[in-house]
Amino acid sequence: MGEVIKIGMLGITGVLFALLFKSEKQEYTHYIGFGAALLIFYYVAQSLFSMVDRFQILKEYVSGGENYLGTLLKVVGITYICEFSAGICKDAGFSSVAGQIEVLGKLSVMFAGLPILLAVIEQIQGFL
Repeated sequence: MGEVIKIGMLGITGVLFALLFKSEKQEYTHYIGFGAALLIFYYVAQSLFSMVDRFQILKEYVSGGENYLGTLLKVVGITYICEFSAGICKDAGFSSVAGQIEVLGKLSVMFAGLPILLAVIEQIQGFL
């Protein structure tokens, strides 16, 4: 909970700092926003690495579910990277590029989840 508050405060501070420059040097607002976004991304990446370590511990307890946990981690990573990239593009005024990144993210999540869907279908066929 404390980490979320820190990141939220970092984002709000970045936005307020950018607002100070909005009237005089508008180009600085983009740099400040981009810098704040990179700081947040760095912090989240560090948290993601610690989460990967915890997933490794969880894999030891789950027999046969290693693929599912790996897929879950992949999907979370794809979602976050695409959301971050699309947000940066939208802020820069390139909404069409952001839309294409979002479509790529959705398709990537769908393709990453196909092995799980196939495993569920195989399980259903095994019961019939």
